[in-house]
Formats: sequence, C-alpha cells, structure tokens
Amino acid sequence: MRSDPVQPERLAGTGPVQPEAGAVAPAMSGAYISVREVSKVYGRGRDRVEAVHRASFDVPKGQFVAILGPSGCGKSTLLMMCAGLEHVSSGRIAIGPRTVDGPSRDIGIMFQDPTLLPWKTALQNVLFPIHIMGLRKAEHAERAGDLLRLVGLAGFEDKKPHQLSGGMRQRVAICRALISDPDILLMDEPFSALDAISRDEMNVLLLDIWQRYSKTGLFVTHSIREAVLLADRVLVMRRRPAAVVEDIMIPFERPRRPELGDTREFVELCAMLRRHIESQT
Repeated sequence: MRSDPVQPERLAGTGPVQPEAGAVAPAMSGAYISVREVSKVYGRGRDRVEAVHRASFDVPKGQFVAILGPSGCGKSTLLMMCAGLEHVSSGRIAIGPRTVDGPSRDIGIMFQDPTLLPWKTALQNVLFPIHIMGLRKAEHAERAGDLLRLVGLAGFEDKKPHQLSGGMRQRVAICRALISDPDILLMDEPFSALDAISRDEMNVLLLDIWQRYSKTGLFVTHSIREAVLLADRVLVMRRRPAAVVEDIMIPFERPRRPELGDTREFVELCAMLRRHIESQT
C-alpha cells in the first residue's frame, strides 16, 4: 500500500482529474473518529473466525468516508464496532477523546433494512429514538415534521410502513437517524435493496442532506459508483479478515450532482477502484 495521495490537476465538480493507481490518503490530523489496530474474532479453537484484522484509519469531523470491498469481507462488522453495537476483540475505536464501548446519542445509524415498527406511523417511527432516549417527544415533533418534508414525505406522516414504498421507508429511516441531530451518521448499505431508480433518488437525497447538515459519516456499500458520488474518501478493504488496503481521496468538490457520474474523470476513478477491489478477491 502506497502513502502518496491522489494529486488531481484541480478539484472541481467535473474538472479533469488524473488519479494515480494505488494512491492512498495521507494520515489525518485532528481525527474525530479514530480506529486503531482493531480486530474482531468470533469463536474459539477450531471455530475461531477473524472477521477484522488490525484495521486502522482516521476520519476528521465533517468528512464522508465510504467503505468498499468484496462481499463478506467484514465491512459491516467494522461499522457495527464503530457504532458500539459490536465489541472489539483488540485495538481501540474512539470518538474524540472517548473510547467507543456501547451505543451513543452522538451516532445515528441506518441499516440495510429500514427496521421500522409496523404498528407505528412514519412520524411515530421518526420520533421513536426520542422515546428510547427518554426525551420529550413534543419538543422534537416539529423537527420530525421538517425532516419528513425535507425528504419528500409531506402528507405521509400518518402512513404506516406497509403503506409506503421501499424508497419511502428508507426516507423515514434517514429521518429517524437524524432526529436527535447526531454528530455522526453510520450507514450499512442502506440503499442496497432498492431498485435502480429509487437508489439513484436516495443518493441525490443523501447528497442534499450532507450539504445541509455536514455530518461525519461512514457509509458501507458494494457500489463503486455510489461510493465515488457520495464520499470524500473511499477505504478499500481486502477479503476477510478485513483490513484497509487502500485509502483514496475523491477529488470532486461539493455540491455534487448526479451528472458527475457521466464524466470521463468519474468513470476513470471508478475503474481504478474496481481494479483495486478485484486485486483483493
């Protein structure tokens, strides 16, 4: 793995870029999320399986990082450890000065499945984390309504999950993750089950949300195009046990539009990432 960063000719939404194969982002200073030599092992003896092996990376505050790699390589396991939903076997994950040792109000999470409560309305599902935290729902109801309107669900506040499409349910899930205004948003392939058109719409929505709220994010995906369109950096992971083998800066400035995906520079960067991933299979 090399240590020299991508050197674009200029950072522009559709400007020319000459990404260097194998280029890796420099070490980050002022890290907000810090992952240091983290490993995850399941079982013992002959049943022992190492899912993640000494993974290390930093994420500065406000940066969007995509985690990309072969299927089953341990990406989701790594994300769940960052969320405090899985314990590390060794190493350390920290948010600022605090070691992650369990779930936190500072972290919003989106999963592959929206995991909405079927007996609650869209608005009630968005407000459910507020209930879990023991906060006053009345004080957050206006924000919940604003978020639903932001994602295009005005008029659907009283609909239950079975009355919503897959894309609409994931829009509710985004609102639920944002309702407590967390500093960090962790996303585990949240759009993978959607059809191509709905997935594109959700990518555009997430670009807009990121422009508005400037969260710090980790986004697990199998889609190279999705990673390049959404992220500031892409971490490429090898096949299990997972470890970061490439750390590549995405040299397209924000705000970004879907038309970026039609440019030569975008296509070339996707091809480079595909080569990196294929070299790990």
